[in-house]
Amino acid sequence: MGKIYIITGKSATGKDTLFKKLLEDKEINLKTVVMYTTRPIRQGEIEGVEYHFVNEEDLKELEKANKVIEHRSYNTVHGIWHYFTVNDGQIDLNNNDYLMLGTVESIIQIGKFYGFDHVEPIYLEVPDDERLLRSIRREQRQVKPNYAEICRRYLADEEDFSEENLEKLNLRRRYSNMDINQCATEVISHIKNFTVK
Repeated sequence: MGKIYIITGKSATGKDTLFKKLLEDKEINLKTVVMYTTRPIRQGEIEGVEYHFVNEEDLKELEKANKVIEHRSYNTVHGIWHYFTVNDGQIDLNNNDYLMLGTVESIIQIGKFYGFDHVEPIYLEVPDDERLLRSIRREQRQVKPNYAEICRRYLADEEDFSEENLEKLNLRRRYSNMDINQCATEVISHIKNFTVK
C-alpha cells in the first residue's frame, strides 16, 4: 500500500518550493493530489495545478455528497477562505505514493480517512525572522500587496503549529529549510527509506 507524504509548516517555510522539487525527482515518483479552495486565485497560479478554485456553493454540494475528506477554514481580512481535499478518485494507494500540502488538522483528518500508517508528515522549519522577510518579499510581487494578511497568517501560525499541536502528528523528524537543495536531498532520502521494496 502506498503513502501520502504531506508537507507542512508555518507560512514562508518553503513548502511550495519543496513540493515542486520532490515532484521533479523521478526516482521517488510521487503523484499529486490537487486540493480545493474558495480563496481567489493568486497571480501566477493555474486552475487545477495549485488548487481547484471553487465557490462556497460547490463546497456545500461536495459536503452534501460526502465527498470532503478534510476541510479547514480561515477567517482572513477578505472573509472566510476554505481549503479542502475531495474524494474525487485522485488517490489510489494500491498503486501510487502521493505528495500533498497540509496543516496539522488536515494531516489528522486524512490520517483518520486513509489510516495513519499511510500518512507521513514532512514538517519544515525556518527561523521566524527569515519567514517574515520571505513573506514580505513574496507579497511585494503581488499586484495588490496585502501586508495585513501576512500579519494574520504569521500570528495564526503560532497557534496552529504550537508544540502541543505538533505532538499530535508523531513527527519522525523536522527539516530545516534554510537551504532548499539540502532540505530536498534529506527529504528524498527519507522517502526512499519507505519506498525500498
